[in-house]
Amino acid sequence: MKRQDNQLIVITHLSQLITLVLGFGSLLLPLVLWLTQKEKVYKMDVHGKSIINFQLSLIIYAIICVPLILLFGLGILGLMVLGIISVVFPIVNAIKANKGETPSYPLTFNFIS
Repeated sequence: MKRQDNQLIVITHLSQLITLVLGFGSLLLPLVLWLTQKEKVYKMDVHGKSIINFQLSLIIYAIICVPLILLFGLGILGLMVLGIISVVFPIVNAIKANKGETPSYPLTFNFIS
């Protein structure tokens, strides 16, 4: 039987922000938390998949933005927008998770379903 642990789910969402401190880990830390807790914590699987899909999508968008830097600097604007999104949405979804709601990350590719 799985246990209800909204606080761990909130921590999993906020763990994406580790990049602000270390410069890396926004995919790695949530991935480890999800893989180790998805069988033990109720709704961790849904939240974990959502976070991993979001992080993989951000990586794809960042890769697309790099060559766009040469095109009137659009890539720089795109990277700034991605930076803001990568901070705002984990916080918003951590608040939603604390209330027991399902996370929603916009413009996310569904790599893991």
